[in-house]
Amino acid sequence: MEFTTTLGLIAGSLTTIAYLPQLIKTWKSKSADDLSWSMLITLCVGIVLWLVYGSYVHDIPVICANVVTLILSSIILGLKIRYKRSGELG
Repeated sequence: MEFTTTLGLIAGSLTTIAYLPQLIKTWKSKSADDLSWSMLITLCVGIVLWLVYGSYVHDIPVICANVVTLILSSIILGLKIRYKRSGELG
């Protein structure tokens, strides 16, 4: 495996793992009040676009990191929806 691919996989792994503490905190506290809707939606759309880009250029580290990141951020978004306070406006 080339150095740049290895470097990309390590970088992608670290930035992806960074979502785990937020996911765990949201899950345990059953609250996502501190997370903004616009940030989560923008993040998910951006990740999808990174996946499209990675697919076009056949960049395995970009694809792998963003698949996992999309899963984690989608779970966080799902928890935000699930734990939404009644009466909360977008």
